[in-house]
Amino acid sequence: MSRPNNDFYQPVPGLEVPRFAGVASFMRLPQVRLEDAGEVDIGLIGVPWDGGTTNRPGPRHGPRQMRDASAMIRKVHHHLKIEPFKLANVADIGDAPVNPADLMDALSRIEKFYDQVVAAGVRPLSAGGDHLCSLPILRSLGRNKPVGMIQFDAHSDLWDSYFHGSKFTHGTPFARAIEEGVLDPKRTVQIGLRGGVYDWSDREFGEKHGVTMIDIEEAVANGLDDTMKRARDIVGDDETYVTFDIDCLDPAFAPGTGTPEAGGFTTREAQAMLRQLRGLNIIGADVVEVSPPFDASGYTALAGVTMMFELLCIMAERV
Repeated sequence: MSRPNNDFYQPVPGLEVPRFAGVASFMRLPQVRLEDAGEVDIGLIGVPWDGGTTNRPGPRHGPRQMRDASAMIRKVHHHLKIEPFKLANVADIGDAPVNPADLMDALSRIEKFYDQVVAAGVRPLSAGGDHLCSLPILRSLGRNKPVGMIQFDAHSDLWDSYFHGSKFTHGTPFARAIEEGVLDPKRTVQIGLRGGVYDWSDREFGEKHGVTMIDIEEAVANGLDDTMKRARDIVGDDETYVTFDIDCLDPAFAPGTGTPEAGGFTTREAQAMLRQLRGLNIIGADVVEVSPPFDASGYTALAGVTMMFELLCIMAERV
């Protein structure tokens, strides 16, 4: 770190500027251009794109509402006693460039942006966007060596294609990432899977490649502590990515998402699971599939940025 601790970027204090005032940024942090982010340890990034959506659209609006909701985030984690903004230099480094009219061009633009993020030595913590956003991020992070991954999700996103053979949707990113060699399937754990499926092809793909797929029924039956211990053991201390699809939560807690599935985790359970990732070598993370048009209350966005803060705290300890 090149900055002394007392010179790290800090959120705008709520006792100086009311939380409903000022320019919206992630967690009220300074907005720093990527080309000026050389001293940033963890970059908060928006990916306002949902070109891979197959059901209810709207996650392209997620980053903007999540920035607004993140005004409620404060400096200290009440349970972990972590003050992330004292441990790492954190800033909002803007949105990845996207193309809402061309899926393949959008994937290319996002990947090139994250190439620059990685080259700058910044660890990305991103807000999507639909889950296809994770693919170009993994391409950048896993280019030289495939990374492990812990995925909280109602769906495996290991499908081969959708609707007459489309290979790139929010249901296919991790099949592509494994095929491209940027994601290590034997160090990939999926937690919270549930809901009906078209067939078993995604499960067969996962089993063939060694992905650990944990249904929510199994996670609950074994206990969340044991489930997270198992996940930690699988990814080990090597480089790991964490992806949190907001639909891993029950729709009662996160109705604003594209493909809601009944019977999910509570927000409290999700927070407890994320806290058990403490100490892992997390080189990047995302929270995706927040769709503001389907939750005018903003509670889904609040749940999303709450999970981002949980991830930020444990990432800041290992910068």
